[in-house]
Amino acid sequence: MKKCIYVVEDNINLREVLEFLLVEEKYQVKTCPSIKDFWLQMQHHLPDMVVLDVLLPDGNGLDICTKLKQSAKTHNIPVMLMSANNYLNKIKSKCSAEAFINKPFDVNDFIKRIEKFAPNYKAV
Repeated sequence: MKKCIYVVEDNINLREVLEFLLVEEKYQVKTCPSIKDFWLQMQHHLPDMVVLDVLLPDGNGLDICTKLKQSAKTHNIPVMLMSANNYLNKIKSKCSAEAFINKPFDVNDFIKRIEKFAPNYKAV
């Protein structure tokens, strides 16, 4: 069964690239341009991992991460935070995400990090 990854990213171009990369790696992907859309998706299905931009038009990705990690229902879902700003060390102290990556990032490094926390079924 395919693992499901939610990508929360407001930049449509990056969101589409991430979706393409993850689908190519045989993941089921749901994309969300905003925090509101993310929480709507969460009401229907819990993902196996969340890839989350820090700065979003309707709030802060750190708040999503904190809420996920504080809830008994979602605290085990791995979170990867992404940021174009070089202040990830400060972010790491504010959120217990499993992974952090600076934008722009190396595609191979991104996929390796995903596979570490959401290993997927690979078709032979």
